[in-house]
Amino acid sequence: MKRPKSRLPPTPSTPPTPQQRQSFTKLLQPISRKRRNILQSPQPLPAAVVNDAIKWKRLNINKSELYLPLTFPTGQTFRWKETGPLQYTGPIGPHLVSLKQLEDNGVGYHFHFMDNEDTARIDLFDFLNMGISLNEMWNEFKASDERFAELALYLEGARVLRQHPLECLIQFICSSNNNIQRITKMVDFISSKGNFLGNVGGYDFFEFPTLERLAVVTESELREAGFGYRAKYIVGTVAALRSKPGGGVEWLASLRKLDLQGAIDGLSSLPGVGPKVAACIALFSLDQHHAIPVDTHVWQIATRYLIPELAGTRLTPKICNRVADAFVSKYGKYAGWAQTLLFISELPSQKAILPSSFWNTEEKGSAKLQMEIRAIQETTGRPVNKRKMTGK
Repeated sequence: MKRPKSRLPPTPSTPPTPQQRQSFTKLLQPISRKRRNILQSPQPLPAAVVNDAIKWKRLNINKSELYLPLTFPTGQTFRWKETGPLQYTGPIGPHLVSLKQLEDNGVGYHFHFMDNEDTARIDLFDFLNMGISLNEMWNEFKASDERFAELALYLEGARVLRQHPLECLIQFICSSNNNIQRITKMVDFISSKGNFLGNVGGYDFFEFPTLERLAVVTESELREAGFGYRAKYIVGTVAALRSKPGGGVEWLASLRKLDLQGAIDGLSSLPGVGPKVAACIALFSLDQHHAIPVDTHVWQIATRYLIPELAGTRLTPKICNRVADAFVSKYGKYAGWAQTLLFISELPSQKAILPSSFWNTEEKGSAKLQMEIRAIQETTGRPVNKRKMTGK
């Protein structure tokens, strides 16, 4: 069945107006022209030794523009690893880079491996979507949404990445009906088919494999690695991309020039790519900043704060479209960035740092119960039977 198309509502009269592609020269420090490969040995070193030896170079940004713990472990990419306190490491094309939140809330970077430092730095800034000012965008959101303004006090710096379309596509085919731990294992398996870049903190990192290299990986090999039904989708998508005129990588990149519906339709023609997966790829790699990946969590956010009249309805394709339209009507052409923050605010890891005023009744009850259990345990020194306390 062909997925029903969603017509976007008109952009609000006062949409967010951050400068979309700022000049990198304002953000970059002088760049060395010397070509070098600073990866001396592929042998892994203890994380403490590696991190102590790193001399961090500073990005000209602070926590309000980029806060790493709210950007990397939140489901945008599964290729980056936490390799130290407030430090994340991952590949960007043929480069291997670590980023660290510094003590003064700035951000430092270090290339473990690169082809060329000039190119590597430009690729890093492109990957971080630094052509877009998060502060300007969020000021617009905060002015029109009181709840967003309150959340932003606690969750600043949640940035949307600009990934390579091919690796973003394959990652999110793996993510379908899956959990983060298993997705990460699948993505690591596929990544290992690319060129080895180095080991940091005990993790091996690879350049993402080319379409030609992916074409060698068989469905049976993927199934043996635990991909299940997703194996045929990955093999089918790789074959479909290789048949595109001009090449699949070029075809994916061309989707950045289309409107959102055109990009979604193009992606949805690939095996294993449904509406939510297509929206994720569009938002995280194709410059479709108002793409809204709708799942049950996003639907619940929408019915609580944007369209309460839909609470209790079933999440059908038509309702998904209405949810996406509601976000765009509220937040404009960067609605996907706003939705990303609202989604992050519902993650258990982030919910715990928010004041209880942001919790719903069920969450408040659970927190109160946990406090009562801890108090009893501290007083008696004995474990508490939670079922007896709740009567369940």
